[in-house]
Amino acid sequence: MQRNFMEAVALRRSIYHLDAEIAATDKQITRIIEHALRYVPSAFNSQSTRIVLLVRHHHKRLWEIVKECLAPRLTPEQQQRTFQKIDAEFAVGHGTILFYEDSEVVAGQRAAYPSYADKMDTWAEHTSAMHQFVVWTALADLGIGASLQHYNPLIDHRLVEEWGLSESWRLIAQMPFGGRLSEPVEREQHTPIYERLRVFD
Repeated sequence: MQRNFMEAVALRRSIYHLDAEIAATDKQITRIIEHALRYVPSAFNSQSTRIVLLVRHHHKRLWEIVKECLAPRLTPEQQQRTFQKIDAEFAVGHGTILFYEDSEVVAGQRAAYPSYADKMDTWAEHTSAMHQFVVWTALADLGIGASLQHYNPLIDHRLVEEWGLSESWRLIAQMPFGGRLSEPVEREQHTPIYERLRVFD
């Protein structure tokens, strides 16, 4: 890590203006994902998160599939706007990380811990969110821009077919990443911190 943890957290932002050139290798990106999978916690150590890294033509193919799935649902005008956004902000990047949760693992957790069965899906979402945050923050620390997208469940079955993924994997989010061509605007804090935090000491 080039920065301390808090600095890296502050640097993690949604970056939409990307290119395919990054100051890291695909092996470095893979190691970041492996590190998250190894150390991010999960409820009852379920290890339910599954991650797919797509680069080069696989990355491009993903966004073609997204457009193919969206096309029947959009008017010609909507198609033009949406496809321009996809091409200019996502497909133009270096790669995409797909975040999944294994439904079979989560179902096994419901069976193993019936007292908490109604919470397992929520806790799986928490696990996925932590993986997303860790990977996103680590990318930002390397100077790599990324954003989080959600074209699921519309694209789910097509991705299973394209890359031979397990039917039990439930797609949670897509994270296109690449070289940063712009910096984000300062975020407005709509609600003051003092209204969102209570400390009793």
